[in-house]
Formats: sequence, structure tokens, C-alpha cells
Amino acid sequence: MHNIVLAHRILVSLFLLQYLVKLVLLLAGKKDQLASYTKSTRIIEMLVSVGFLVTGIYLLIYTEITTLMIVKIICVFAAIPLAVIGFKKGNKALAVLSVVLILAAYGLAEADKKHRGDIKVDTTSAKDNLDAGKIVYQNAHCIGCHGADGKLAMSGAKDLSITTLTIDEQKAIIRNGKSPMPGYKDLTDEQLNDLVQYIGGFRK
Repeated sequence: MHNIVLAHRILVSLFLLQYLVKLVLLLAGKKDQLASYTKSTRIIEMLVSVGFLVTGIYLLIYTEITTLMIVKIICVFAAIPLAVIGFKKGNKALAVLSVVLILAAYGLAEADKKHRGDIKVDTTSAKDNLDAGKIVYQNAHCIGCHGADGKLAMSGAKDLSITTLTIDEQKAIIRNGKSPMPGYKDLTDEQLNDLVQYIGGFRK
């Protein structure tokens, strides 16, 4: 799954770069150069676009759907036809709008990742430390990528049942994040300790 995440990021970057180059040529009025560039990169553009959409849909299947994610998807699917029409017809307004939507989708993806980390968990009702750790694990949406037993390994997540990370290393990743996992800076030190203790039970 980590490879799919990496491939998607690379394809998104290439997709955006492709349209930025075309937009610059269009806005500069270099119609001949734009036509030549479009013709010479047509196959590459098609492969990048398909790869971008396929990997995106694949990751979406295993990712929790949020409001920001829905808006991102709308931006992407609105940008593609606008880009096709805008660059084909030489319509600068549509071309600019399509690139803006692509940039917005990228920004929304980053904002969504940060939003997932901005979470406050109430563990005052917990019976003990392990129960508190379980509450944090569930409310921080860890279960979505790691699974109930830590073995799911979706969206680039690691199998927690076989981790060789030290307790301090685990705490650092939970607190600061590690792509594509967001950092959970709002957890208290006690909640972080409880979570790591709970996760440790997956290795039994």
C-alpha cells in the first residue's frame, strides 16, 4: 500500500506539472509551441491521467471519507473536463480554472491530512490505561488504516503486530506523523502512553 501512496503522489505531481506547462504556453500566446507540446506528450499525459485516477480511486476505497475529501474529489472531476475543453479550445479562463481546481484539490488533501490529526479524545470514562488506549485508538481513527488488530496495513499503514520500533520511536511517529499518517499533536502525554501500551498488545 505504501508503494501505491508513493505512486499516487508522483503521478499527481506529474499531472499538475503537465498542466502548468501547458497553461504557461497558453497564457503566453504560444499556440504553436502549445500544440507541439500537447502532441508530443499526448501518450504520457494519458498514462499519467489514468494512473493518477486509478491510484486515487484505489486509495479512496481504503480511506475514511471526510467532507474535505468529498470536496477534493469534486474539484478533481471538475478540473479534468475543464482542462480538456480549455486547452483544446484555447480558452484561457477555463484553462486557468482547471489548474486552480487541481491546486485546490492538492491543498484540500493536505488540509484533510492535518484535520485528521487535529482530534481531541476524552478518556475520562476509561476503566484503566489499556481501556484508555483503546478509546484513543478508536477515536483517532487508527483502526481505519491499521485495523482492529493492527494488521490491516491499509493506505500505507504499517503492520503494528510486527513492528520493531521502540516505544519512543512509536510516540514520535504518533505525535509528528509519517506520510501518509497525520501527527496527533493534541493527544496528552498520558493518552499517548496509553495508546502505545494498547498497541503493544497487538504483538502478543
